[in-house]
Amino acid sequence: MAFGQTSGPPAGSRQLDQLAELLERAGFSSFKEARHPYGLTQRQAGGKFTVAEADLLIERLEASEQVAASAEDEPAAVAAPVERRARSVSPASTRATRSARTAELLPAFDDATLVAELERRGWCCIPPITDEAEAG
Repeated sequence: MAFGQTSGPPAGSRQLDQLAELLERAGFSSFKEARHPYGLTQRQAGGKFTVAEADLLIERLEASEQVAASAEDEPAAVAAPVERRARSVSPASTRATRSARTAELLPAFDDATLVAELERRGWCCIPPITDEAEAG
């Protein structure tokens, strides 16, 4: 592939409109604003995506919306602290802040839900070896 060439056909206007809408719901007003939090390239920050890139980002944004919606379905005792913490983090947060936020949000989900989501995305989940298993 030549330098500066994309690896597929360009995304259509419907896909770009859907991406813009999902990013707006996530708190970003443009592709440029979402560049670093979502790891977009300079080309993508300018609104130029291939069909495959647009599909992946749409899937990623929809999955994050589903996770947020499932957090809302949690009991009020669990969801209220999570919502307060989520509001305190700005959309253009640094990588360290995002990691801290993720660490705060993960306890709201049980292990089976996290394992199911990871396996749905193609990951393999193996429980850790415990001292009891090593002794036996």
